[in-house]
Amino acid sequence: MAGKDIISMSQTELQRLHIIRDVIDRKLRQTSAAEVLDLSTRQIRRISRRVIAEGDRGIIHRSRGKASNRKFSDEFKDKVVKIYSAEYKGFGPTFANEKLLERNKIDIGVQTLRNWLIEKNEWASKRKYRAHKSWRERKHHRGEMVQVDGSIHDWFEGRGSVCVLMGYIDDATGDPFGRFYGYEGTMPFMDSFKRYSKENGFPMSVYFDKHSTYKSWAEPSIEEELNNVRPMSQVERALKELGIEVIHANSPQAKGRIERLFRTFQDRLIKEMRLRNICSIEEGNKFLEEYLSIYKKRFSVKPMNETDLHRPVPRYMNLDKILCIRESRLLRNDYTIVYEKNLYQIEEYIRAKKVVIEERIDGSMHISYKGRALRYKKITQRPIIKEKERIFGLRKISVPSKNHPWKNFKISPYSYNNLQRQKELAVA
Repeated sequence: MAGKDIISMSQTELQRLHIIRDVIDRKLRQTSAAEVLDLSTRQIRRISRRVIAEGDRGIIHRSRGKASNRKFSDEFKDKVVKIYSAEYKGFGPTFANEKLLERNKIDIGVQTLRNWLIEKNEWASKRKYRAHKSWRERKHHRGEMVQVDGSIHDWFEGRGSVCVLMGYIDDATGDPFGRFYGYEGTMPFMDSFKRYSKENGFPMSVYFDKHSTYKSWAEPSIEEELNNVRPMSQVERALKELGIEVIHANSPQAKGRIERLFRTFQDRLIKEMRLRNICSIEEGNKFLEEYLSIYKKRFSVKPMNETDLHRPVPRYMNLDKILCIRESRLLRNDYTIVYEKNLYQIEEYIRAKKVVIEERIDGSMHISYKGRALRYKKITQRPIIKEKERIFGLRKISVPSKNHPWKNFKISPYSYNNLQRQKELAVA
């Protein structure tokens, strides 16, 4: 019974009770108490009457220990958790809350949903404490810098093959762009950058990591050392021709915006494609066109300066001629060249030591010399090498005739005696 006489109060309530007792004992005026407690004199009189009538318990709010008038019923809670388990398993509380409102017309708070899911063991907090890193300010203009990277992931959750999302994000606004490809390489970048440029224009700079696709790790040739230049990857070469600065990050944290975009897409985008049963790269790319515009409207931020620094693509420019794999090859005396283990015959007469090969986005190949396109054909069948030639090489072996001087060669007695003498000395 003694437990019923114990009153649990917060420090704020104890302070309020002390001042109200001074008001009741006429040690403090009501106006002074109202100023201290930041209440009106009417509230001071009301609380004083309750304390006089109920004792110290009167200072406690009447709604303590009672259920909120806005509390959801247990049946409704179970219904929401059941929908989550059936349709949105693995969705974060924020994303699941959006889908519940969009698809199921259920409007509840994010924190309410999070509490329900934690209570039912459907969700666990994934907050991690990381080491402190300095913050880098966003660029001030749209198009001033674009971060680019590829993310290899099981984007279709086993419904299709593992593929790469080539992702772009504007550093100033967070506007995303992306497209699925079978692998991360030069051609996927060339194709995605062409699509990005046609939609937005050329950015001032592009921010990469040091993947071999974007940065060349080859040793410089003698010619490059003499000219004081370093080897460039095909990506660096193409962007240099377009007048775009290439920046390489020294760590994954340095390009945190694109990394966070991938982390978001690996949660939200995957689940959106799951709801639509998207199973292939073609379907995924078609869905991205719709999804990215919605994502941009919701998550993009306003740049500090409204001026867009993207340069429009000139009408006269042939992007396919620049955004390609370009290499030079030695022209043989029989007007043939070797490229990717294939033999090609040049069908025109030119006086040149080397020709330029362009492997373009559409899969076609172009051979040129000093900017002029050359006609060529692929040699599908090479000459068959005979067995003797295969063993001894292409050099033919000559067998001397019967009347050849070598056949009639004889050692003179003097020479023979010298040979015998040398043998005897060797044995001794």
